[in-house]
Amino acid sequence: MNKTLFDKIWDYHTVKKLQDNNVILYIDRHYIHEVTSPQAFQELYQKNIPIFRPNQIIATTDHNVPTKNQELPIRDVLSKKQIDELIFNCNKNNITLFGLNHKNQGIVHVIGPELGLTWPGNTIVCGDSHTSTHGAFGSIAFGIGTKQIATVMATQCLIEAKPKQMKITINGSLKKGVTSKDVIMYIISKLGSNSGTGYFIEFDGSLIKQMSMESRMTICNMSIEMGARGGIIAPDEITFKYLSNTKFGIKKNKSNKKYFKYLNTDKKCHFDIEYNFNTSDIEPMITYGTNPDMAIKITDKIPFRENVKNKNVFDKSLSYMNLKPGEYLIGKKIKYVFIGSCTNSRIEDLRLVAKIIKGKKKHKNIHAIIVPGSRKVARLAQKEGLTEIFKASEFDFREPGCSACLGMNEDKIPAQEYCLSTSNRNFEGRQGVGARTILSSPIIASITAIEGKISNIDKYQYELNSI
Repeated sequence: MNKTLFDKIWDYHTVKKLQDNNVILYIDRHYIHEVTSPQAFQELYQKNIPIFRPNQIIATTDHNVPTKNQELPIRDVLSKKQIDELIFNCNKNNITLFGLNHKNQGIVHVIGPELGLTWPGNTIVCGDSHTSTHGAFGSIAFGIGTKQIATVMATQCLIEAKPKQMKITINGSLKKGVTSKDVIMYIISKLGSNSGTGYFIEFDGSLIKQMSMESRMTICNMSIEMGARGGIIAPDEITFKYLSNTKFGIKKNKSNKKYFKYLNTDKKCHFDIEYNFNTSDIEPMITYGTNPDMAIKITDKIPFRENVKNKNVFDKSLSYMNLKPGEYLIGKKIKYVFIGSCTNSRIEDLRLVAKIIKGKKKHKNIHAIIVPGSRKVARLAQKEGLTEIFKASEFDFREPGCSACLGMNEDKIPAQEYCLSTSNRNFEGRQGVGARTILSSPIIASITAIEGKISNIDKYQYELNSI
């Protein structure tokens, strides 16, 4: 019987089949952080239930951490309380914690892959929706709620209904100045933010096979912005080369060679729905509304009302963003630029930024911050001389954390101000009450910071030639 990659991993981890398409699913790796774990620990303490397999849990601090002066006491009361509780709970239960100032600390979806703790063929969960990032390694990875966190801690299993399966094939090679972020933003803009609801998405095609692991992670990271449960990409030589250079990465040797070969979708497999895209249609992308699917090519106008499906959402979004139908975003003055988040804070992203801004200074009216995804990324940036470029260009290079991706820490965007952000969501108030978020790739964000306004890539051909 032909099986998809998803089928193979799902079936292998199915402990027991239940009624109504539900199964008891075994979980290999459980990532936790300071925001969604305290309630789960408390529930287990109240019921006197021990942690079943603490060695399969990895904890880090990321959402609420300050990105300046992390060696100093945390000023925000809630942030300090949540981080203190995580430290207490991990120490009490013998759980590995990469806390503040630890050499491995960082955003949970950055440190897992870079340390080699995310393996092909695994089932992976975390109390965070962008757990889908780990699917880039050929794993079934998805976000869970607090109740489910407690269940995994207690049993190392979950009751899950098997989702439907979607395949998205992307063929071709990227044009100059186009990144994986533009690819996934383009797909979401074409299919819609609800198109993936009830599905797990397998990404395939000649473009995917060319991509680095960091680019694949960006694709899978934003698969949930289509409403999908997660995204997955079959592991290959690029995957194993990446993992072989990590601290805990699984190695491709004789004992597991057969299993690795098994981790792909068989020919003539059935998917519930399939889509095909060609890179010739993809240009640098940018959002204009308050959903990731409200995105356009940077050279396009904001659509007119008669050309959109959900007119009420369209009207409300443009009102919040203070934008008009038919308006170009090129030339729009911006005050804040944020380069970071679990979507675009890896060393590959920072290298792109450095190549664009080297020898230039940010615009005088721009607040530009770069927040690395982990301490390892920060160390690499320093070793490669990137931090000197950032400093010379007057960009504020911070310490690792989720930062301005979400208004949960000190790095908030003021109300009514625009922020050109490399993060994954542009919901109302996502970056702070009243803040207006515009999503883009690191390339567009870097150019905007230099120009002081949203600008196309045209005048940066020299810089792009070196990428």
